[in-house]
Amino acid sequence: MIDPQMVEQYQQQGYVVAKGLFSPEETIALRDHFMTYRPAAPSDSDGRNKNITEETDPLKLYSRLMMPHRFDEVALKWLIDPRINTWITALEGSEPYAVQTMVYYKPAGSRGQALHQDQFYVRAQPGTCVAAWMALDRCDEENGCLEVVPGTHNIPVLCTKDADLTQSFTSDTVDLPEGYKPVPVVMEAGDVLFFNGQVVHGSFPNTSKDRFRRALIGHYVVGEARAVSEWYHPVLRMDGTPVDFGVSERGGKCGVWVERDGQPVAEVIGVETRQ
Repeated sequence: MIDPQMVEQYQQQGYVVAKGLFSPEETIALRDHFMTYRPAAPSDSDGRNKNITEETDPLKLYSRLMMPHRFDEVALKWLIDPRINTWITALEGSEPYAVQTMVYYKPAGSRGQALHQDQFYVRAQPGTCVAAWMALDRCDEENGCLEVVPGTHNIPVLCTKDADLTQSFTSDTVDLPEGYKPVPVVMEAGDVLFFNGQVVHGSFPNTSKDRFRRALIGHYVVGEARAVSEWYHPVLRMDGTPVDFGVSERGGKCGVWVERDGQPVAEVIGVETRQ
């Protein structure tokens, strides 16, 4: 059983950490596996790494790994692990569908990732997506832990703008008004952070001298969803079998911050031009 207080925190803030969800032995095995099963240095034609151009960039050698579950049984088994299913079902009220895996290596000296919302990319319809973000190393401010903005799970998908590429390896970011502040999520290896797809989040640069900040991430869509962005097909049930899903469109309207009764409110009055 999931502690009701954890469910309440998720409902109120949009995120919660499941401490020690995976054992030290499991975590080490996953970390070792993905250090072997990792991509070669990205090429100039690799669109997922288009902002990794300098030969001295640590991410040239340790670029992120996208969708390993489509080719790797270890990644697939983790994606549909019953513990993750139990947590998301308790947090969201219904069993999710699985759509993505990623591995971030983030060696010392790496840039972080600008503030963003996962739903901007996944486009689950109706509803939203959910992330399971597993720490494969201890994650703190020094080596670039995740930071989240509590309470942003109730806002729409925001319009984006250009990110600072000296600090972020991704090019999109979002604005935050006064009163909304990112908070670091310090985690131990084996912890899993669950957060709603609307939650604004990002990560710090890795300023350590010799520490990795490796993470294994799964993305899911809530049970009522019936469409998702094309890149996330095929969609899987939590037993690993494929399910028929529609393709949601990119673009359209997005949220901008306005003031209502002296308070910032995100309203869907903008038009998303980025793809």
